[in-house]
Amino acid sequence: MADTARHNHSHCVDEALARAESLCTTRGARLTTLRRRVLELVWTSHKPRGAYAILEDLSQQGKPAAPLTVYRALDFLVAQGLVHRIESLNAYVGCPVPGAAHSGQFLVCDGCGNAIEMNDGVVAEAIRAGALRLGFRVSRQTVEVRGRCRDCPDPEEAAETLQ
Repeated sequence: MADTARHNHSHCVDEALARAESLCTTRGARLTTLRRRVLELVWTSHKPRGAYAILEDLSQQGKPAAPLTVYRALDFLVAQGLVHRIESLNAYVGCPVPGAAHSGQFLVCDGCGNAIEMNDGVVAEAIRAGALRLGFRVSRQTVEVRGRCRDCPDPEEAAETLQ
């Protein structure tokens, strides 16, 4: 995560909600109260959130919803490009650049669980070119890379320093 000591996460959430409102208005899409709340819950941290964690949060806030309702809200948010689904975790993370065409590349930290979106055109083009050489047409790209962010020490390195 980029310099967590100076990171103002409430600013992230406020900006994400404002962008969502603006994009949905421009597109004529309805950002209902529930969809907006689900988006806000996805953005509660930079860790991918599962549908059932969101459902639990809604219930604890006195706004119980059926699982299908939460999944529909998440499907809407994905379709609008406001969130991404991290396939390997079956969880969702907010998109910092909604409205801009991009392929998803995610760095998922095994230490803290944060997911950092990386949009590298060189990586996206390499995948498209490689697929084309194999006669494969790419319709959607999501690349997930697991490892450690700079804030989380590698457990093997930490064990070596203790010896």
